[in-house]
Amino acid sequence: MLKPAFTPEPPFAHGQTPRTAVLLCNLGTPDAPTASAVRRYLAEFLGDHRVVEIPRLVWMAILHGIILRVRPAKSAAKYATIWTAEGSPLKVWTEKQAQALQAVFHAKSEAVSVRYAMRYGNPSVASQLDALKAEGFTHILVLPAYPQYSGTTTASVFDAVYHWGLRSRVLPEFRFINHYHDHPAYIQALAERVRTHWATHGQAERLVMSFHGVPERTLHLGDPYHCECYKTARLLGEALGLSKTQYMVTFQSRFGKAKWLEPYTEPTLMALAQQGVKRVDLICPGFTSDCLETLEEISQEAQEAYLHAGGEVFHYIPCLNDSATWVQGMYELSKSHMAGWPMLAPSAKELATSRDEALALGARD
Repeated sequence: MLKPAFTPEPPFAHGQTPRTAVLLCNLGTPDAPTASAVRRYLAEFLGDHRVVEIPRLVWMAILHGIILRVRPAKSAAKYATIWTAEGSPLKVWTEKQAQALQAVFHAKSEAVSVRYAMRYGNPSVASQLDALKAEGFTHILVLPAYPQYSGTTTASVFDAVYHWGLRSRVLPEFRFINHYHDHPAYIQALAERVRTHWATHGQAERLVMSFHGVPERTLHLGDPYHCECYKTARLLGEALGLSKTQYMVTFQSRFGKAKWLEPYTEPTLMALAQQGVKRVDLICPGFTSDCLETLEEISQEAQEAYLHAGGEVFHYIPCLNDSATWVQGMYELSKSHMAGWPMLAPSAKELATSRDEALALGARD
């Protein structure tokens, strides 16, 4: 039997309410801190051509022949150090962000639903779009959890949406938020995070802003990520009243042997310690939710490297997570991209009139 080209459409009746949703999309996480779960996750993540731009046949041989045989156990041990009773921190925080954003819409009597999805892992983008469509949502705003645009992250989320659309006969109306690296609400939320930390712990000699790295060649190929990271850093520095000598930008999470964006975070921290900088604060502005890269790579490994090199006090400043200021920022960001969309439930009279008119024209239901 031939497989249908499209998935079956959900039941439809004239007079149904147009519905709007926000889909908050984060990178993803394994389902458990185990080698088998990490292997499944890494196979999907590192198998994305947006993430690794090496000829497909060559990379698949390396990925499945070497990396997925060695790396899962090592990564699982790292995940185990940050795993909580609720699960993976990235998933926990993303879910809490979605719930908090939903509460804001409800408080303002706006008929907007908020869901979250993971680009790799669960719940997948496709599964959440299936659910939204089955529930009758007609307008979907895709909000990536990445403030700075990159082809390796933002574009990959959009790919997942496009791929889902290939098997859908009737598509919802989509809008996509490309970036918000310079949005005032985002910068304000970051600045508040830093000021709150300083109010408790005092201000360190240097504020290091560590962003996730990408291969340097992507910059030369036109990816705006590098420039957007630096703009975020400049705006945050200005919001905090810092001189250019009081903060610096670094890049972390290098993978493989290729040259990535520099300066690298850990070597920079070690150099600062060796130069006599005794106190450092570090924030990761490109991560809106705490995760392996912030809680293990920075708060554990980078801190140890800095202290071992002669530094005395290292403070990691948590991500925005579900801070009230950031939740309000997500609301403002989302609202600005939903102009003209249905956000207030129509009256029963309006729906009945619409249905009657359709039936009068010959509609069956």
